Amino acid sequence: MSRTRSLTRARSRPLVVVGGLAVAGIVMLSWTQTWFTVRLHTGTAVVSQVVADGAAAVPQYTALAIASLALFLALTIAGRVLRVVLGVVEVLLGAGVVLTGASALTDPVAASKGAVGGVAGVSDIDAVRRVVASVDVTVWPAVGIVGGVLAVLLGVAVLVLQRSWPGPTRKYGAQTTGAAAAARAAAPAQRDAITDWDDLSAGDDPTVLDGAQGGAVGEPTTTGAVGSQGRRSDDDAGTERGAP
Repeated sequence: MSRTRSLTRARSRPLVVVGGLAVAGIVMLSWTQTWFTVRLHTGTAVVSQVVADGAAAVPQYTALAIASLALFLALTIAGRVLRVVLGVVEVLLGAGVVLTGASALTDPVAASKGAVGGVAGVSDIDAVRRVVASVDVTVWPAVGIVGGVLAVLLGVAVLVLQRSWPGPTRKYGAQTTGAAAAARAAAPAQRDAITDWDDLSAGDDPTVLDGAQGGAVGEPTTTGAVGSQGRRSDDDAGTERGAP
């Protein structure tokens, strides 16, 4: 029974990630919709009513929603410590959505200040209140607040469930590192004038390939000997031939 529960928790990460992306989408959707319809007193503006959408009432929603989207995408590859940090951040993001949405819903006139002031030619909040006759509230503020509550719950779920989630695997990284090292070892060395000069200084012939310079590993190489070593070999051979 406990093993089945552990497997269920281990497989809950995709559900939490998909749920987080959906909640962030809900918050973003509410941000694009009409929140308040503000009716103005006759003669105070060129229009009789003003529509304030989420972008005007709660401009913070777009940043909070985008941050939540990035958070749940990062959650798919995060380790245990980072998952805890992301869970706490998600709780804070959800709380921010709830607080800003509730603040706008509590005072729709203040939230619509920018939209009303643009058509009435006023900027002071007291002047805005004087030109407003009534405000009609749509369902979208409540939708945004519900999205924030769900975001908080998902952050708590991350903190509770992340212990049973598997960590990032190292198998692929090890295979990739090994393949890269093998490829570098098999690649031919790039030669240049500086490398050839160093070989000459060490007594090696840079014009002879590595494979042709010797036989088995550890055996001295005589083929292609140049310079002082070659001359010493010829002198030694001549001395032996002339010896009685």
